Amino acid sequence: MSRSGRRAALRLAALLTTTGTLHFAAPKPFDAIVPTSLPGSARFWTYASGVVELGLAGLLANPRTRRAGGTLAAAFFVAVFPGNVKAVRVLSHPALRAAAIARLPLQVPLVTQALAARDG
Repeated sequence: MSRSGRRAALRLAALLTTTGTLHFAAPKPFDAIVPTSLPGSARFWTYASGVVELGLAGLLANPRTRRAGGTLAAAFFVAVFPGNVKAVRVLSHPALRAAAIARLPLQVPLVTQALAARDG
């Protein structure tokens, strides 16, 4: 694996570990952005996505599973985009809403970094 691919994998593993942990430590903000079209409770999806993020972090951190981790992380970042769009709609605090808007285009580098981790 290339040095840049390894760095991308470790950066994403750190990010996903942090956000995955936050899904359990402070779930309410995540509950608020779960699309209502998903069946079941928002909390279920908050916890499920936290488990997925922690699992992806593990896959990316391990050189033997990094290729699969990069592929799955790229797909995950695309799949959660509707929740990020919903955050823009539901957040009423101006600073939080501005942060949610600013976050939308960041999905692109997350996907490209996941692919770099996969292909690097």
